[in-house]
Amino acid sequence: MATHAPEVPTTAPAPRHAPGPSEPSTQPTTTEPSLQDSPTKPSLQVRNAAQVLSQSSNAVFFGGAGVSTESGIPDFRSEAGLYHAEHTYGHSPEDLLSVTFAGENPELFFTYYKENLVHLSARPNPAHQALANWESNGPLSAVITQNIDGLHQAAGSRTVHELHGSIWRQYCTRCHERYTLEWTLNPTNCREPNHVVPQCPACGSMVRPDVTLYGEALPEGVMEASAQAIAAADTMIVGGTSLAVYPAAGLVDFFRGSTLILINTSPTPLDHRADIVITQPIGRAMEDIRSLLDE
Repeated sequence: MATHAPEVPTTAPAPRHAPGPSEPSTQPTTTEPSLQDSPTKPSLQVRNAAQVLSQSSNAVFFGGAGVSTESGIPDFRSEAGLYHAEHTYGHSPEDLLSVTFAGENPELFFTYYKENLVHLSARPNPAHQALANWESNGPLSAVITQNIDGLHQAAGSRTVHELHGSIWRQYCTRCHERYTLEWTLNPTNCREPNHVVPQCPACGSMVRPDVTLYGEALPEGVMEASAQAIAAADTMIVGGTSLAVYPAAGLVDFFRGSTLILINTSPTPLDHRADIVITQPIGRAMEDIRSLLDE
């Protein structure tokens, strides 16, 4: 949700498969022809991805909102999310979730935040479960996520780099005392008269979620760890993201490994650089890949 990035010590290398102005690409890209493939038989692209992962020794996953939407968490950046924000709250999500708005209008900020970004009933889906399984039993070394819901950890993933923070962590804006999500959702811990804005009992200041708001830089340590994990990987899976949210999307440029796999229901700006493009919902694709690896 940030609008600019911190400096990352390592300079991103040139894009891996990007040809020059007159240089033809020498790396063929395998693309999925249709969303209407047989629901019971894995596609050629899924089988190719499973083959790559079976031979990988260090894979990483980079995911976006599409991973969470299959757990029933709406994408607030979607057309429906934009419409809902404007017509219900009178502002765009980018305004509502900005650090400036949180400071100037904390009641509306927390009303929108609690009603639209906190989904306590959400559970991990097959994509989360496959990634956790591959970290425990296979080639996956890290998950890098733009999501703030904590579902990767709920599924069992241990090495998770949260680019935009997590709803499960809260802190006081003055004394930095830490609080749980459950504590901040309890109206008795929130300011009068509306009991929406969490108030630190130690110093009386606002308690905010540990998420990156629009207008804030992404956490430098998380960015650096993510870049290092990607640079060290031999295989990178990018899933459930349009690769349109920067600076997070720019992390793909650190990948120098052998195989880039993209999984998304719609085209992305980096499809031409990928070795395998799977045009499917992320949960279905990951479940099929996992089934093939388990054979």
